Amino acid sequence: MKQKLHFPLRIPFVEELGLELWRFEGGQAELRVDLREGHLNSWEVAHGGVLMTMLDVAMAMAARSIHQHSPHGGPGVATIEMKTSFMRPAEGRLRAEGLLLDKTTTMAFTEGRVFNEAGQLCAHGTGTFKYLRGLPTGGRQAKTLQRAAEPDQQEPQ
Repeated sequence: MKQKLHFPLRIPFVEELGLELWRFEGGQAELRVDLREGHLNSWEVAHGGVLMTMLDVAMAMAARSIHQHSPHGGPGVATIEMKTSFMRPAEGRLRAEGLLLDKTTTMAFTEGRVFNEAGQLCAHGTGTFKYLRGLPTGGRQAKTLQRAAEPDQQEPQ
């Protein structure tokens, strides 16, 4: 039986949304979320931004998963391009799967899908990610990845 995993990076937005990591290996990733009121649009179904974020994070984690045993967890990734198609309204507990299709030294090409509790496809996406060791920001400084604390080192909730 699968169990929830610890995210290897600290991503405050992902934490705020309540996304859970359930698979992170061999070019594959799986996320789950129980929809809350804050995730909904005016139709009272998942907002498209929630689905797009699930796809983005699942695909990024799939791209990173092949480097998980590298020193410091390998490089980070930045989304370069993403295309999303919505098939049906999403409700209840959602599951996103990310798959690494191909990669080069600096780029990752991925696919993602979001399913509802009944296993129906709600959204599909493809994404291109750039592997990065740091993120250039204003001026000449690069921001580093914010690694997550080990589960036993986290503050009590």
